[in-house]
Amino acid sequence: MKKILILMSSCFLMSCTSHEQLGGEKNPIHFALVPGQDTAVLLENGKLLEKWIHQQTGLHVKMQVPVNFVAVVEALGSQRVDVAILNTFGYLLAHDKYGANARLIGVNLGRSEYWGQIITKDPKIKTLQDLNGKKIAFVDPASTSGYVLAAKLFKDENIKLGEVIFAGKHDSVVTMVYQGRVDAGATYHTPAEDGVPQDARRLVKDQYPDVFEKIRILKMTGPIPSEPVVFRKDFPKDLQEKIVVALKSFPTTPEGAKALKNLYHLTGFKDCTDKDYDETRKILLDLGKKVQDLVK
Repeated sequence: MKKILILMSSCFLMSCTSHEQLGGEKNPIHFALVPGQDTAVLLENGKLLEKWIHQQTGLHVKMQVPVNFVAVVEALGSQRVDVAILNTFGYLLAHDKYGANARLIGVNLGRSEYWGQIITKDPKIKTLQDLNGKKIAFVDPASTSGYVLAAKLFKDENIKLGEVIFAGKHDSVVTMVYQGRVDAGATYHTPAEDGVPQDARRLVKDQYPDVFEKIRILKMTGPIPSEPVVFRKDFPKDLQEKIVVALKSFPTTPEGAKALKNLYHLTGFKDCTDKDYDETRKILLDLGKKVQDLVK
């Protein structure tokens, strides 16, 4: 009888532990950052965001950087991730497949949109037509500026590429172009600030100080809506509201503003809904694809 009581007591304690309230120390909210650039940079600045959310809400949050764009989507679907800053097409996939919901959209100096760009180092490549048969690097099949917008551009211009490589991150694409390992690449573009370029080339400027002189923009694509903050289906509304408020206030401190800039070159967030991404869905229809086709 004593053994039975001890066993029942142990089971009760295990049950209480496993059902600790979401956001508690032993059951933190899992927050994913889409892996568009160096993982170390994302984690370093993500930890500052993690700390801020805890200070503002009392909620325990655990930041993570999944291995690729689709891994973030699948984690939202399996509830291994509760909230994420996602790329645009990753969000469409998460919404259409798993019912994830966008609550905030990224803002950069008042803009909530960005572009794609085709970059090259080869002086012989002067027009898009010169890319016929050439070797090109994309970011990821589910990357908006690093693949989808470029794919639409090449389709519209009837460009038949040669070898295609998926490098995984924007900085990796720029590096491959700089090193001459590919003829061209597709990355994100944001406008220059005070005459200083702010597109994906800036991600490797420390390694290659002459990157802006060596690599030029061949063609622009876009625009599309900026990165959304996405919550998984059935994530508690009261916790959503707390996190939304905390995220909006993150760039109000110098440290927060710098971290957000380092993360995704943003200056803040504002409210959004799924309808803000309807125009982007039309791009997929123009390509003759469904959102899910991006990851096949």
